[in-house]
Amino acid sequence: MSFVFDLPLWIVGLVLVVVMTGLAAVGLLVVRRRVLPRLQITEEDGHFTSTVVHSVMVFYALTVAMIAITVWETYDAAGKIVSQEATALATLYRDVSSYPPSTQTQLQGALREYTESVIQEAWPEQHKGRIPRGGVERINRFQKILTGFEPESEGQKILHAETLRAYNQMIEARRMRLDAVQTALPGLMWTLIFLGAGLAMAASYFFRVKDPRLHMSLVVLLTVFFAMVIFVVFAFDRPFRGDMGIESEPYQLVYDQLMKR
Repeated sequence: MSFVFDLPLWIVGLVLVVVMTGLAAVGLLVVRRRVLPRLQITEEDGHFTSTVVHSVMVFYALTVAMIAITVWETYDAAGKIVSQEATALATLYRDVSSYPPSTQTQLQGALREYTESVIQEAWPEQHKGRIPRGGVERINRFQKILTGFEPESEGQKILHAETLRAYNQMIEARRMRLDAVQTALPGLMWTLIFLGAGLAMAASYFFRVKDPRLHMSLVVLLTVFFAMVIFVVFAFDRPFRGDMGIESEPYQLVYDQLMKR
């Protein structure tokens, strides 16, 4: 079912609303025609029903709200990781610009190739939910050149230490970005979201509403709201996929401003 995350969001939203409201409407019709006539619901029963429905709605709202907050925090953290890696790349590129000309050319060339691979190769892979592998060789090449440099003065030693620090920060951010590529809510959580929505909608059927059109309208409005909340969770669930997937602008900005020849 992961292909669903590659569909345009407007299609997903439309399908969610149509399917959920359709199921809710069918369920209400069945309950009003087959179930409610067989139940002896008094005024006191109505108060109890109202309390139960209210409790179900509150618990479901709290559950989904907590899930939505978690999903947004994960999405936001992934965006910060991307910015962190791009910033470390810019710092690293500026640091190596002070190395001797021959070493500087090699180091900047390796960084340029790595940034290009992130933009042109890694990002399309991430948008498909796959962890990119292509940047490893370029990183290893850069590291080999960097660690092979021997500082000859105190100034070069300080510069080299700062460059190694920036490099380690970039590697750490890169590792975190790759770990975030396949971040997603587990299937159990999605089951809870949809099953909870179904139970909440079913609970709203057991009211003695005289006008069936009024009852249907209220149930449909409630279902549309549930669909909208689920849609928001869906849109931000996987940070690098779909229309809301994090883009590579920070890397493109660094490349255009510092590396582009």
